[in-house]
Amino acid sequence: MDSPLLAALSSVLLLALYLARLALLGKRRRSYQPVAGAMLQQLLNWGRLPDYMTELSRRYGTFRMLTLNCNWVFTVDPANVEYILRTNFANYGKGAMTHDALEDLLGDGIFNVDGAKWRHQRKVASFEFTTRALREYSSGVFRDMGAELAGIVAAAAAAGKKVDMENLFMRSTLDSTFTIGFGVNLGSLSGSNQEGAAFARAFDEASEQSLYRFLDPLWKAKRLLGVSSEAAMKRSVRTINHFVYTVIDKKIDQMGRNQQEFAKKGDILSRFLLEREKDPGCFDNKYLRDIILNFVIAGRDTMAGTLSWFLYVLCKDQRIQDKIGQEVREATTGDHQDVGGVQEFTACLTEDAIGSMHYLHAALTETLRLYPAVPSDVKCCFSDDTLPDGHAVRRGDMVNYHPYAMGRMKFLWGDDADEFRPERWLDDDGVFVPESPYKFTAFQVGPRICLGKEFAYRQMKIFAAMLLYLFRFEMWERDSTVGYRPMLTLKMDGPLYVRASPRRSTGN
Repeated sequence: MDSPLLAALSSVLLLALYLARLALLGKRRRSYQPVAGAMLQQLLNWGRLPDYMTELSRRYGTFRMLTLNCNWVFTVDPANVEYILRTNFANYGKGAMTHDALEDLLGDGIFNVDGAKWRHQRKVASFEFTTRALREYSSGVFRDMGAELAGIVAAAAAAGKKVDMENLFMRSTLDSTFTIGFGVNLGSLSGSNQEGAAFARAFDEASEQSLYRFLDPLWKAKRLLGVSSEAAMKRSVRTINHFVYTVIDKKIDQMGRNQQEFAKKGDILSRFLLEREKDPGCFDNKYLRDIILNFVIAGRDTMAGTLSWFLYVLCKDQRIQDKIGQEVREATTGDHQDVGGVQEFTACLTEDAIGSMHYLHAALTETLRLYPAVPSDVKCCFSDDTLPDGHAVRRGDMVNYHPYAMGRMKFLWGDDADEFRPERWLDDDGVFVPESPYKFTAFQVGPRICLGKEFAYRQMKIFAAMLLYLFRFEMWERDSTVGYRPMLTLKMDGPLYVRASPRRSTGN
């Protein structure tokens, strides 16, 4: 990343600009959020940005950070969240700034557009995610991928070797996402596809650089000149595009050779291509590329990140880990101690069994409360407005709500807000009880609510159930800790080395 020194001059100018604004705002007699800092402070805290913004949220609730071109408004007030995401949804969208910063990576995909393009993708995706065929197809993929993952962990456990579960989760969810989304198994979990591994590395690097653009006023000039961080961004995008367009071309070739057989495929890309056959002018390969990459960031990054944080927390609390293992046993094999191996156990992971695992569901949800897959979400204000807390926002302001910070607010979750406690999600009978989506914002709410919510829970529960039924995990180094990497999603900044020991037989 570039040095933050260039932003220092910007911050000096911002102070002068802010003083000039004070008089104007006073004359209007409108209530504006307190100023908590400027771009420079965010850059100086880049490596711990979610925690830094949480500290400011505890102090101010709703506040502003100044940049050269607009105000950035941050809030942890559920009433504000409901207003932005549902009540006045039409006034808050992605906007030009967000679209420009993310365009090289996400293009015109569903997470980066407003208006007609968003409605079209939302409509098609809504239909696909609710079909029984996709649900059954995806569950089969998750079970197969979970079994392959368990086999790798079993080999490491037998050899007494440490295993990097963050890396394995990233590779396994990438494989399952591509298989379900595009009918292609990358082979990244087995290590058989070097191009797939290069794609994953490039995607991570482009994601981090995309986030950095929001704090770098010079990023467009650097991109034009092809220098510094933007030179690396260009290389990453080139790798990403080559890989994705190759996948699309192969699928089109398959469709051309046997369209009748192609129509039976369950992956999402095939369905989009069949839709384009009905209306050839509805979208081109570039649009398909954008849809694919948005699906990847939704399906791979979010689930892998959540599973990694989930296992990290469970390594710190064996009581919770054992309780989940016991629940999985009771829901699947009952009193039987050994069902014969990994493949036999996958057959026990029926929809009914998975649905009865309330404590596991609560533990995953508690992980998302403290480690949300998307730590911050930003919307552009399209016209002057006043939020429910009485603070005004102006046209062009970037309004952020913070799932990461909200999960740590005592006024929302009580004095134990910083504690990992799955029981907070269960009633007296041990049944999962959801919280208000404006308080627990991990999946958004309103018109942009996450379509893949149940899809994500299904994959995470299958993976977690299989691993915790078969193994007990602990940190390789007892007191080691992990941090996060500043990206669009909350990804660990390094390996998650654990020791796995058999809880039950993994023989085949």
